[in-house]
Amino acid sequence: MYPIETLNYLLGLATIVLQFVTLALIVLLIARKKYPALADASKPVERWGLWVALATVVGAVLMALYYSEILGIIPCGLCWLMRIFMFSQVPLFALAAWRSDKNIADYSIVLSIAGIFLGFYQHYLQMGGASVLPCPASGGGDCGLRFMFEFGYITFPLMGASLFAFLIVLMLFVRNNRA
Repeated sequence: MYPIETLNYLLGLATIVLQFVTLALIVLLIARKKYPALADASKPVERWGLWVALATVVGAVLMALYYSEILGIIPCGLCWLMRIFMFSQVPLFALAAWRSDKNIADYSIVLSIAGIFLGFYQHYLQMGGASVLPCPASGGGDCGLRFMFEFGYITFPLMGASLFAFLIVLMLFVRNNRA
């Protein structure tokens, strides 16, 4: 078992990699229309996107549960809301991947858009921004309290927002491959 500082550092690195992969996928999504040779490069993403999304959300759920249930970090109200949008995608992706149902993409995009807004808002709070809405803490953790701060910008909410952004871009590829 890693000390929490090491785990935070590794998750921070993974978040940076995810952000770069998301940017690369955005470039591929835009450029493939102009350059037909890139259309072939997007085929594996379209084909395996559901399975990649499933693995990604399962990993996110396991990490969230590890931090709260094993390490004892109490999630705040906004974290719980973000968890709703992330956790609900596990059974959706599992069923969709099993059935090769590309129609899940639209549902995932909607859930991820809601999650990304929550993630950016909570990241704004954790970076010192003034609260626009009351924190729905009600006995839970404080929405503005940082338990992770890696590389001068990565917080738990930003990790969630990065993951939701990745899912949105991935589902744009999957949606393109619908029959």
